[in-house]
Amino acid sequence: MDRVDPMPPRDDVPERADAYAAAPLLNCLLREAAEPTGEQGVHRLRAGGRLLRVRGGRRPHDPEVHAAGTWQPLTHTELVKLSAEELGRATGLSNLELPVEMIDSRDAVAAILTARARATAPDDPYVRSEQSLITGHPYHPAPKARGGGPVASWLPYAPEAYARFPLALLGVREDTVVEEGDTSALDALGTAPRGYRLLPAHPWQLDLVAARPEIRAAFEDGRLVRLGDTPRTVWPTAAIRTVYAPEDDLFVKFSLDVRITNDIRRLWRHDLLKLRRTDEAAAAAFAAHRGPAAWLSDRGYRTADFAFEELAVLVRDGLRPHLLPGATPLLAATLVEGFDGSPLDAPADPGDWWAAYLRQVVPPALEAFERHGVVLEAHLQNTLVAVDSGGLPVQALFRDAEGVKLLTDVSRQAGWERLVYCLIVNNLTEVAALLSERHPGWDPWPAARAELGRHPVPEIPALLVSPTLPGKTNLLLRWTGADGADARYLPLPNPLAGR
Repeated sequence: MDRVDPMPPRDDVPERADAYAAAPLLNCLLREAAEPTGEQGVHRLRAGGRLLRVRGGRRPHDPEVHAAGTWQPLTHTELVKLSAEELGRATGLSNLELPVEMIDSRDAVAAILTARARATAPDDPYVRSEQSLITGHPYHPAPKARGGGPVASWLPYAPEAYARFPLALLGVREDTVVEEGDTSALDALGTAPRGYRLLPAHPWQLDLVAARPEIRAAFEDGRLVRLGDTPRTVWPTAAIRTVYAPEDDLFVKFSLDVRITNDIRRLWRHDLLKLRRTDEAAAAAFAAHRGPAAWLSDRGYRTADFAFEELAVLVRDGLRPHLLPGATPLLAATLVEGFDGSPLDAPADPGDWWAAYLRQVVPPALEAFERHGVVLEAHLQNTLVAVDSGGLPVQALFRDAEGVKLLTDVSRQAGWERLVYCLIVNNLTEVAALLSERHPGWDPWPAARAELGRHPVPEIPALLVSPTLPGKTNLLLRWTGADGADARYLPLPNPLAGR
């Protein structure tokens, strides 16, 4: 049984879906639009002045609003309405799209819970970790929204429902192929006819784009042909559009013309064109690192010139060449959410586990920044933690060149802020909160201060005394319609300071 603390132990799917969907929305609302009153669990919404009470800590639940002299419980739908009213007052803007996404996210959770109860979890602990993010991003108002499409269009490909499926195979006429880097692994997935190159496609994406004029025309004039499906199935990872082929030990990432969290998840041309440069910089940084940490390289991409973004396929390193012998990789994001087989379920000393986690995750990210000018997007979903037979972290693996920034392209200040948000706020703070919740009275931050203080990064002394850290404002970002890559931050209390 998956365990997602502190969700109430309910068997009813609608109520459980409400609880799962309310937790990240409440986190956003409390972070971005409210302030504590000093009374346990009670917050005042800044713009409207209403009082909101929640229970729980890192995953708040059972929201209530104070009205007519009493505390009145809120369903998820009512919480969405309250959030929209508050954001409208705070910003002076209206937004009809985001409330629909919030409801879609909750309904997606309900569909996932129902499907998951009938499905069989994968035996592989790594795949199981990738497929256990039911809550998803803990600070996004609609982390499980699936573009508003019917459940039947996306559920067969949902990692949270333990999906596995074959890839569609297309043949692209050779004179229309565009590729860069090493894409040879794609040719092992099937056989293309003479004069064509193999181009795998995500079935969901192919359903979304096949009827578009430029792609329909390519099918009609023979530039594009259907070749059936791959003989073996793949597992979707937490990223949904990135799949893992275990027999081939290969990750393949696709465009997906659906909004997931803040962005339409297409492989955009501008990102693909700079991919080799950013990936090579990240790979060089890890090659120079003296620890066991590894970079899963985005080796190259292949697509068609008439559908450059829509049919793009990115090839990523598999796990086996990088893993230490006997180590088991796990998705860090799922360690925080909880899943069957998590090493954090064992009654181990939290101090030993935390110190080992810090030793593996922190040094490669800081050294890449300081020595190589590479800003990793080292948040929980881009971090894999390999553990030994006793469950202790022995290696970190990072991924996603699309999210990497180089200090030759952004200012050092902007790069450092992004790294602090991804590594400290999104990653370390969440892991520390889970461990603290399970081990009351234990303080994770002296060890974190010590690990950070070991590294000769000029910004670290100021980080360790700063009263605040940058917190990303996903709720306001979506409400105001800002570009998903246009991160905006607000100050959060810094647990590293004053220790």
